[in-house]
Amino acid sequence: MLNLAGKKALVTGIANNRSIAWGIAQQLHAAGAEIGITYLPDDKGKAERKIAELTEPLSPSLFVPCNVQNDEQLEATFQTVQDKWGSLDILIHCLAFAGKEELTGDFSKTSRAGFSQALEISTYSLSQMASFAKPLMTNGGSIVTLTYLGGVRVVPNYNVMGIAKAGLEMTVRYLAAELGKENIRVNAISAGPIRTLASSAIGGILDMIHHVEEVAPLGRTVTQTEVGNATAFLCSDLASGITGQVLYVDAGYAIMGM
Repeated sequence: MLNLAGKKALVTGIANNRSIAWGIAQQLHAAGAEIGITYLPDDKGKAERKIAELTEPLSPSLFVPCNVQNDEQLEATFQTVQDKWGSLDILIHCLAFAGKEELTGDFSKTSRAGFSQALEISTYSLSQMASFAKPLMTNGGSIVTLTYLGGVRVVPNYNVMGIAKAGLEMTVRYLAAELGKENIRVNAISAGPIRTLASSAIGGILDMIHHVEEVAPLGRTVTQTEVGNATAFLCSDLASGITGQVLYVDAGYAIMGM
């Protein structure tokens, strides 16, 4: 039986009720985990209020601002985890960003600044967070990140995010090799396209979703809850022998040739 009772899980990347991270947080909570939430702060505090209201039903015992482009804030996040929890069992990395102008048109037109920003937020942040999480996972742990098929195949308009996800998947493997001796498992879930705030920036996202619905063996795309269920599994003892892997939760789309 999937049981996360007694586990402390830090979830990043919730933007609104459509976020995949929100689906993950709900399913971790349903499995008994104690939840901590990070949010991307803004000057007016709007994000803090919105995400606090959304996540209130989960009764998060930790709620902290975390901008991964700010080293001091990132370090403060994990210091708060140490001060309030003492240890960490689960880290959910749902962070990705590229400017809208980089997610349409020719890939070769990607700007230097846009390329750097996409890889810093979407890829490098996983290794950063893992380095902070490692000493807190004193009884072992599970780190799960989100990737997409565009990291291994060309997807129209995905552009620089495809490069970022390819790097992210390799980061999962290197971290899994490094952290395995600490009994810390690192995996990724490659979710099918879901309409979220982040995906709305990708040119032709609705066409992408409709195509998956037509081609995928299950005849549909997936939901945030389904991704959440798979994540809860990877974070549980049921997946104790799984690390360094990419689990496709995409209604079977990735197996199709045409």
